[in-house]
Amino acid sequence: MKMPARSVLIVDDEKQIRRFLRSGFEIEGFHVREAASAVEALHSINLNSPDVIILDLAMPDNEGDEVVRQLRTWSRIPIIVLSVRSSEAEKVRLLELGADDYVVKPFGMGELLARVRAALRRQHEVNPKQSVFTVGRISIDIGSHTASLDGAKIVLPPKEFRLLQVLAQHAGRVVTHQRLLNEVWGPTHVADTHYLRIFVRKLRQKIEADATQPSILLTELGVGYRLAAPDPVENISAVSEAG
Repeated sequence: MKMPARSVLIVDDEKQIRRFLRSGFEIEGFHVREAASAVEALHSINLNSPDVIILDLAMPDNEGDEVVRQLRTWSRIPIIVLSVRSSEAEKVRLLELGADDYVVKPFGMGELLARVRAALRRQHEVNPKQSVFTVGRISIDIGSHTASLDGAKIVLPPKEFRLLQVLAQHAGRVVTHQRLLNEVWGPTHVADTHYLRIFVRKLRQKIEADATQPSILLTELGVGYRLAAPDPVENISAVSEAG
């Protein structure tokens, strides 16, 4: 039986950008809706809940981050933010606010589609009651507090296990320094980024073929860390371009 088409809501006040994005998504089989303002976007989301939202931050009637803030009070629809602002602080702020990903303009359609597919996979694969997470070569069993690499058990102290667990629960998505520190060490340590550097180095020595050239536990400079999730072959080049 044929699966129904995914739906995407494109929120941007520039008609030519909406036209460009619509064309790219329709070629990939998405059902596309558009909104040119924050008010129009929220109205559309309430009427026709999309599978994913592409949101430009600069809206004529409101900042896009207000759309993220409002939407996160009642929905977990994946949100991919588009912006010309490329500062690390801005990326951290939007990710902490609830955006699923952040794409800096200008960007390639291949990159955006790869990030959308990754967000949709996470949306449907993450189960809050899930006790076993498998990400590529790594498997983490929360119930038994064990982890394995290619089927071989890895010995991890509690803090290293907890760090790997949090990253695995958000595989493919950047987890900010502040969130990792809060989840693993508690709210009194959200500024102690040296803890993360030390423990990430220890983890890499146990799960990477070459800890100096990591391919599993990746650094997002100035923002946080990401556990790489396997992507379909056709998305590899686009993900590489996204850096």
